[in-house]
Amino acid sequence: MSQRGFDLAQLRTFVAVAESGSVSAGAERVFLSQSSVSEQLKKLEERAGQPLFVRSKQGVSATPAGGRLLDHARRIIAMSEAAFDDLQGRSLDGELRIAITDYYRPHDIARILKTFSEQHPRLKLHVTVQPSAVIDSQAGDDASFDIGLSLRLVTDPARAANRRTGAQGTVVRREKLLWVSAADAGPRPSSPYSLVLLPSSCQLQRFVVKLLDEHKVPYVVSHSASGVAGLQLALKAGLGISCLNESSIGGGVVACAPSVGLPALPAVEFHLLPGRIGESERVSNARTALMRLFS
Repeated sequence: MSQRGFDLAQLRTFVAVAESGSVSAGAERVFLSQSSVSEQLKKLEERAGQPLFVRSKQGVSATPAGGRLLDHARRIIAMSEAAFDDLQGRSLDGELRIAITDYYRPHDIARILKTFSEQHPRLKLHVTVQPSAVIDSQAGDDASFDIGLSLRLVTDPARAANRRTGAQGTVVRREKLLWVSAADAGPRPSSPYSLVLLPSSCQLQRFVVKLLDEHKVPYVVSHSASGVAGLQLALKAGLGISCLNESSIGGGVVACAPSVGLPALPAVEFHLLPGRIGESERVSNARTALMRLFS
């Protein structure tokens, strides 16, 4: 009788490529050569009996069958890791409080947290979305959360290139910061620029205003949103321009062309706050597990 099912290593590679959008980026995530990744994908498609990707010059995208397999693959990998952690005595239970900046992959965060929950089914999550300044200010022992993920500007690229971990936490992701506007907006916004901003408590928005002032770029604040989701809606409605990190740019919003005359923006980093002195083993193990998913 022939064996049914899929190879776990091939599924890991498949998920990495599907989420990265290209074979080369997926290869970097699983630490394999592009030729090895291509060979694994070929064998996986042969096993599935149908194409899983549509390939183009821009990269790869999942076919309908590939999309269905992607959902299964994520669950299979999550359960495999949960079983391994359980047998190693690292299974998590109890309650865990997580605070996350709403700039972090807003279109993907639900899936990430769902994967984490599937890996640790006995763990009860309490997730709050807070400004990065609030998360960083509560990094002490009296914080309202166990694990925090905040956004910070990369104002010194040379120094940041040599820093992965430190007193401020672990850098799990770096992204470009881009000027953005509605996809159907004109090729060049009119001056003064209409800005869509978040409240002044947001460090990124304070930076934007300061940057424009320093470069003597004329602007008016046309809309103030309460969070990134509201900012995206205002941008999509054509109420003005703003800046967002790459993973926060949703449908109907696009990056402005470099020729519009706006100053260059730095990159941003997402920091997983360091563990506190005397924190429980459960929280430390959860932070390590989340680090893999957040990267």
